[in-house]
Amino acid sequence: MSLEEQSNAASKKATVAVIGLGYVGLPLALSFVNKGFEVIGIDLDLQKIKKLEQGISYFPDIHDSVIRSAVSSQRFTVTDNYNGIKSAEIILLCIPTPLTSYGTPDLNCLTQAAQEISQRIKVGQLIILESSTYPGTTKEVLQPILEKSGLNVENDFFLGYSPERIDPGNNQYSIEGITKVVSGVSETCSRKVYDFYSQVFSQVIVVSSTEVAELTKLVENSYRFINISFVNELAIICDSLNINVWEIIDAASTKPFGFSAFYPGPGIGGHCIPVDPLYLNWKIKQYGLDSHFIDISNEINHKIPKYIVEQIKYRLAPYRPIKQADILLYGVAYKQNVGDVRGSSALEIIKLLQYEGANVSYHDPFVPYVQIDDLKLNSVELTDELLQKSDCTVVITDHAHIPLQRILEHASLVFDTRNATKGMEGKASVYRFGGGQLK
Repeated sequence: MSLEEQSNAASKKATVAVIGLGYVGLPLALSFVNKGFEVIGIDLDLQKIKKLEQGISYFPDIHDSVIRSAVSSQRFTVTDNYNGIKSAEIILLCIPTPLTSYGTPDLNCLTQAAQEISQRIKVGQLIILESSTYPGTTKEVLQPILEKSGLNVENDFFLGYSPERIDPGNNQYSIEGITKVVSGVSETCSRKVYDFYSQVFSQVIVVSSTEVAELTKLVENSYRFINISFVNELAIICDSLNINVWEIIDAASTKPFGFSAFYPGPGIGGHCIPVDPLYLNWKIKQYGLDSHFIDISNEINHKIPKYIVEQIKYRLAPYRPIKQADILLYGVAYKQNVGDVRGSSALEIIKLLQYEGANVSYHDPFVPYVQIDDLKLNSVELTDELLQKSDCTVVITDHAHIPLQRILEHASLVFDTRNATKGMEGKASVYRFGGGQLK
């Protein structure tokens, strides 16, 4: 009998605790609220808790009205206290899993959350990890901590893993419409996880183990990491050959098979794509293996900001030394239409420009300020006067409402890292990353 045939979905009145109300946890919590679940959101950031209680969203792609609706439904409560999990039948862990300064997995937040859960865990609870991590984490790290409670998986509680597939700023796909990959540390656990997610997601796929589910997530992002790094290297090559890489990609995209388009940019950012491949590489090193693809891609990714700065310096040279230049960056978020600067190459570009002696400012409608080491920079107003005053305007993030024509009319020199100005003309001299010497 299949899992679907065995499925006996739990009541929609089940209480779900979502630990971590970030880019993954908050949208997930709201989805379960919309499906009729009682949801307790837990986050140690008091500022987030206060905003949610006031019906205010801290993410650009989640409207305040959505938060207010969830709160007013009385099915969504938030707290910074782990005691909230005591009344939950299901606990979702959406915990940050960054890298250490040595480029190795940092599971401190996860292990701390697991310890908090182990002190409060109840018989019958279902615990599911959603955070990106290396294969083996659920069984080798999470399970032993939870079992310190004296309760055991399968006999007393249930444990599974399901990789998040949320793409901030992407309105093309709803959370519920993205196929959900699920797993458990036993067949019974898998069935429990399947039953739960089937109440929200339109399609749920069960894989054979938590290790398979964990590696699935890393493979998805390693695929993107390697291909984006390759196309960024290709952009550098095309600059040297005086060939437009964007035209090449457009032409190659006409092939109906065997090619998927990836596009150059100022460097890979965000939490997942620059991080997940290194989790995989760290894990396989324990077996005496290595991924040359990941190593090379990581090396290329780290050199892109330096290349961008070198190109800005080269384009400025006929007009002004970079150490005397006023440089304006449009966008510091790692991708369009979000306020997330985690891993954003813009921060490294700012540091490198300042090291060269340039006076750097930025405008980003989604990011009011950035902290770069001890320096705090505030987003400046994008006025015509500022554009005229700046010696070079650099398009880092192509937000949906970027005023490109106004930039081209008032700036003197534009360096476009995203090909956002494709087909556009103005008074400015325009250079594009990967565009060769073409204007």
